[in-house]
Amino acid sequence: MAERWATFGIDLHLDPSGPGLRRGLTDALREAVRSGRLAPGTRLPSSRSLAADLGVARNTVADAYADLVAEGRLTARQGSGTRVADRVAPGPPAAAASPRRTPGRLPYSLVPGTPDLASFPRAEWLRATRRAFAAAPHDAFGYGDPRGRPELRTALADYLARVRGVRADPEHLVVCSGFAHGLRLLSEVLRARGARTLAVESYGLDVHWKLAGRAGLHTTPLPHDAFGTRAQEPGTADAVLLSPAHQFPLGGALLPERRAAVVDWARRTGTLILEDDYDGEFRYDRQPVGALQDLDPDHVVYLGTASKSLAPGLRLGWMAVPPSLLPAVTDHGGGLSVSVVEQLTLAEFLTSGAYDRHVRAARLRYRRRRDALVRALAERAPDVRVTGIAAGLHAVLRLPPGTERSTVQAATWHGLSVLGLSRFRHPAAGTAPSDALVVGYATPPDHAWTATLEALCRALP
Repeated sequence: MAERWATFGIDLHLDPSGPGLRRGLTDALREAVRSGRLAPGTRLPSSRSLAADLGVARNTVADAYADLVAEGRLTARQGSGTRVADRVAPGPPAAAASPRRTPGRLPYSLVPGTPDLASFPRAEWLRATRRAFAAAPHDAFGYGDPRGRPELRTALADYLARVRGVRADPEHLVVCSGFAHGLRLLSEVLRARGARTLAVESYGLDVHWKLAGRAGLHTTPLPHDAFGTRAQEPGTADAVLLSPAHQFPLGGALLPERRAAVVDWARRTGTLILEDDYDGEFRYDRQPVGALQDLDPDHVVYLGTASKSLAPGLRLGWMAVPPSLLPAVTDHGGGLSVSVVEQLTLAEFLTSGAYDRHVRAARLRYRRRRDALVRALAERAPDVRVTGIAAGLHAVLRLPPGTERSTVQAATWHGLSVLGLSRFRHPAAGTAPSDALVVGYATPPDHAWTATLEALCRALP
């Protein structure tokens, strides 16, 4: 028989015994939040206190709280306790609510490819903008050089040589609005020069393959084995697209002998390698792997971006282009597509040391998250093997065979958006995909990290 409990100012209607107790408590709390009886920002008692008040096991209360945190109705922050989420407002009666959520509206996300946007250094960026504006010559606001502002190209040449080992002077750098823009320009240039085929890695981003396809290039996947991409076997391809320092999404670095072999192939055939160095700043357990471009700047186009180190919304990227290719690339506009304001600001950010300071702080923050992820999985899901964690902003969670799809679905039910490894496999790749999740641990803001990690652990088999 249901009993009525009064606690922390509201009435809860619960069945005090049996297997339905946790569900009854969860439903009662959910209704109190939905109806507005528990206002946004209200701090709930600790699980120990509420359990004592209700006369139930502490785990019952903790599990009910965790369910509602995963739904986004409550938030749990270390040192701040459990509170009603600010965005929760009174809604329709429970009978009218749908238990399903659409993936685009889930409260938590571990989708890779995005840094913690809440940590963008707004104050420092604004100060850099002011300094850059004050020092900018009048002609900076004209149509300008299609390669981009000389201030930025000079700053980038120094930074890339110092941090990534890139060999390029400012004259051979081209500013673009991100990696995708650079890849589109290069694909169009290659196609205009007669190229037909772009060899790509077996696992990667379909948006890149589609960009090349729209430019008229056919993408063919390179072979893949236990040691990574077999880049030394590009066959009859007219160019190769690689992420050699940190393969996306699998996470490994291209083996030294394979790096040398693919560069030899490019020299021998007169073709090009497009190097995607999307997260070169983030290394944790090993020395940074230098840019492939350093082996042969005449046959490797180096592409970098601020999308992972700062934010993708800045739309800032760059290319170190071989001299023979430069006129064709600049004919396509290059830096003319990027705001002069953002170019000048990034130049100031680099030369003032603010960029290095931000990257160092971000590297420490993301390493702590990675370590927390590994610890949580070791405790909560010991059968899940974690790989690709020495660098970057994501990890690969190897799952038991046949469980990838059901795990992604379970994550959705727990309010978490996450992608399976099969999502990144080229459709023409010959190797069968293994079951895994690709987890972007940099994506959640700090205040949501604990709840996001909890939702992931609850979804794992």
